[in-house]
Amino acid sequence: MPRAYTLATAALALDVSRKWLDNTLSHFRVQGVVQARQGIPRRLSIESLTLIAISLNLSADFEIPLAKALDLATRLAASGGKLTLKSGARIEVDLPGITESLLQRLEHAVEVVPLPRRGRPRKKQRGASIETPRQIVPVKLV
Repeated sequence: MPRAYTLATAALALDVSRKWLDNTLSHFRVQGVVQARQGIPRRLSIESLTLIAISLNLSADFEIPLAKALDLATRLAASGGKLTLKSGARIEVDLPGITESLLQRLEHAVEVVPLPRRGRPRKKQRGASIETPRQIVPVKLV
């Protein structure tokens, strides 16, 4: 089973905010993103992260909308990193290089980003703890 990364880890590796990545995944379908239902955190595979990284580069370099960049990135990944457009223009990306660079950043991000805690926070105990009961000392009033 391939490894899947949390949203926070992926955002750090991609150098984007967690909110931006969450909004992007809410608006666009990205191959390799595992999402079950509301309340279950998304998990991102290395393939999905590679697609998003390529999309970010295409969007910044060619000043195209993210939706178009995601489409091109998906087509590039499916064709091994080389794509010829209808106009005859060719786009080529170094898929192994991008993936390797991403894996190195993910290795660092996994160590830095803490795993999110699940469930309700523990209830704070009030008063004295059970292990050390208080001793009652009689006091004389004079």
